[in-house]
Amino acid sequence: MGFGQGLSGLNAASQNLDVIGNNIANSGTVGFKAGSATFADVYASSRVGLGVQFTGVSQRFTTGNITGSGGELDMAIDGPKGFFRVVDTSGSVMYTRNGQFYKDKDHKIVNIQGQQLTGYAAGAVGTDPIPLVVPVENIPPRATTTLTASKLTLNANAAVKPATPAFDPDDASTYTKAEPRTVYDSLGNAHELKLYFVKRDAAGGNSVWDVHPYLGSSPMVVGGGPATSFQMTFNNEGVLQSGGNNVLNFAAPGGTTSPAAPLAITTNFNNATQFGGEASANLLQDGYATGEYASVSVDRDGTLVAKYTNDQNRIVGVLALADFNNLQGLQPRGGNAWVETSASGPANLGQPGTNGLAVIKGSSIEESNVDMSQELVNMIIAQRTYQANAQTIKTQDQIMQTLVTMR
Repeated sequence: MGFGQGLSGLNAASQNLDVIGNNIANSGTVGFKAGSATFADVYASSRVGLGVQFTGVSQRFTTGNITGSGGELDMAIDGPKGFFRVVDTSGSVMYTRNGQFYKDKDHKIVNIQGQQLTGYAAGAVGTDPIPLVVPVENIPPRATTTLTASKLTLNANAAVKPATPAFDPDDASTYTKAEPRTVYDSLGNAHELKLYFVKRDAAGGNSVWDVHPYLGSSPMVVGGGPATSFQMTFNNEGVLQSGGNNVLNFAAPGGTTSPAAPLAITTNFNNATQFGGEASANLLQDGYATGEYASVSVDRDGTLVAKYTNDQNRIVGVLALADFNNLQGLQPRGGNAWVETSASGPANLGQPGTNGLAVIKGSSIEESNVDMSQELVNMIIAQRTYQANAQTIKTQDQIMQTLVTMR
């Protein structure tokens, strides 16, 4: 036994304690991946070993606990496969599991180091990744052009309204049901469109309903005019026979004070039915007022969605996650980041949830994957190893002293 084996053991145990200490120190670091010291034995020409050598640190890329943070742009990678791709101000590309992001003054999505999160432009998944930006500009209004009935059921047992007195929107006794909906003109002004349904005498074996569309207090023109109403007919099984598609026109929705474009709203009531029981309707229109930016969120598939005050959403980009053929080949660079090397191979980019990549959990963070209990056990083992190697050196020293004192 020589001093070399014990000394190598001391060095190895010291390196191991350094790795364990780094794990413990980063137990609260978001996205941190714990390391494990690796060692190899040392031999020369003899069967007696020369000790141990420290060969490096392998990292455990298991997923840490995911907890809600409430941060608008915080995001966690929910699975072991995937890294956020970020770019620093010099253009250098790095990869991280720390999903603590926010908008900077230019509305770019950055981390605390100022590195920009990259991804795909909306509708361009698979192209070269670019820095993601959250547009905060208002979105312009859109005039209503369609009115679709996802549900429209008229009461087959409703009483028939006589021809006289004539229909009058101010006289509820002259119509069967009124269905209001808010629609929008080209300037984003809201108007109330109200459909008045009037049940009439049956004709040709079909139930007949007159429908009078009004914008505010004024009738709308149906088709090319001059009619201001249309008919819907149903067979004896309650199935719509005619009248599901019409165009409702209004020449000056803004009146004399607002130069809005004329309204032309196409109806799609092809799902309408007539059955016994209470009438009900769910009419959907496609217009909206001007919208101000309100917030942004990220979906499971990495889609970034901006939300506006007019209840509209816009996809502003898609995250790009990176994976590598050899994770142990990645080079840690500090700041919770790695860079690719020839050993790791190039990054394989894709949308979250595709090709085995993990999904994203918004407003959440991934905690460190350090197992504190295990690290404390490892620390005790490393300490005992250090003490044992020190003892071998002490024993060798005692043997040498014995040899020196022999006469």
